[in-house]
Amino acid sequence: MPTRILPAVGEADAVRSITTLLSQLPDAEPVAPVGDSTQLIDTLARLAAESVDELPEVVVVHERIGPVPALELIREVALRFPAVGVILVTSDASPGLFQAAMDYGARGLVALPLSYEELASRVQAVAQWSVGVRRHLGAGGDVFTGVGGTVVTVSGAKGGTGATLTAIQLALAAQASGRSTALVDMDLQTGDIASYLDVQFRRSVVDLAAITDISPRVLADAVFRHDTGLALLLAPAEGERGEDVTDRAARQIVSALRSRYEIVVIDCGAQLGGAGAAAVEMADRALLITTPDVVAVRGAKRAVRMWDRLQIRKAEETTVVVNRHSRATEIQPPLIQKITGTAVAATVVPANFKELQSVVDAGRIHELENKSAVKQALWGLAGELGLVKVPDGAQKAGWGFRGGDRGSVSFRRRKDGGG
Repeated sequence: MPTRILPAVGEADAVRSITTLLSQLPDAEPVAPVGDSTQLIDTLARLAAESVDELPEVVVVHERIGPVPALELIREVALRFPAVGVILVTSDASPGLFQAAMDYGARGLVALPLSYEELASRVQAVAQWSVGVRRHLGAGGDVFTGVGGTVVTVSGAKGGTGATLTAIQLALAAQASGRSTALVDMDLQTGDIASYLDVQFRRSVVDLAAITDISPRVLADAVFRHDTGLALLLAPAEGERGEDVTDRAARQIVSALRSRYEIVVIDCGAQLGGAGAAAVEMADRALLITTPDVVAVRGAKRAVRMWDRLQIRKAEETTVVVNRHSRATEIQPPLIQKITGTAVAATVVPANFKELQSVVDAGRIHELENKSAVKQALWGLAGELGLVKVPDGAQKAGWGFRGGDRGSVSFRRRKDGGG
């Protein structure tokens, strides 16, 4: 079977040079080159929408592709199309750039000026890797084979704001609506999702930290399948082992999860480490949970500014969720939005710990009653974020989302057309 190779090259001379060499490779089938990063992503998305099998095995990215920098483009391709192997063509073959390219998701690097032998060797190796990945993906009956699942991180402005509860309920809502969902505890030192869901486990996220290529089978071995259907990837029981999960390992783990599940919800806790920072940076939606009090809102402001300084995430790309909301509190969502400079979710979570206490103490938070105002708010938040499947025409007809009987999903017509 010929190897399909898609060149992403912006300069005319480089296009001629690369396509000429690619056409000489044995069993190679070069496709029409694309001239910029936008065209590459659009082309891959169109092919993936037809079938994963339609995607090229290899994409060759030139260092001056533009307008998105080559490494950023490689990261996006690796995240959205995990069965496509990317080769970077560059004039800088230093060990530093090689390591950076690998960290961003490249499968190989070829130095300029191009050598036929080096290019042929890299293309062959990357094509074999891509075929192997697709074989693994095809072998798992429950594998999500879209262009990449949605990743949502949930962080706390400070400890005790409700990040873990929020992450769990968002994941439960997505799973109940029919979407394959993974819930990840990236609060590596103090994460406690296992206690909230009454889980006894042996494997954790640490077991994936040292693995370079996380195959679907390896991932499945590390995941705990909960009674609700959620796939759980838990924090280690020994907090000190969390240091083994580096930012590079976190990127690989999140990429593997994104390729297998439609929704990936990650609890990052309130303390930002390298792994949590990598997850927040990679996320499609980054939530920051705060309570309407001075200390928590100041914590949210500090977190947003730190993420911006470290170039993890811009304020306008972050969504603050207000937990334990009450109309009687002086600090209301519009003020929080003004202070933090972020978007604030339209859905607020009411202050009603009494209805939570029994299920929290029992470690059965997944059995929270459907009439719970907290559960209804958090499942409504899942709907606001687009994490749940909505029946065709339901949104246009003015239907809202809520938890149904036995943890299922149902929809009700809004009285005022709003959320």
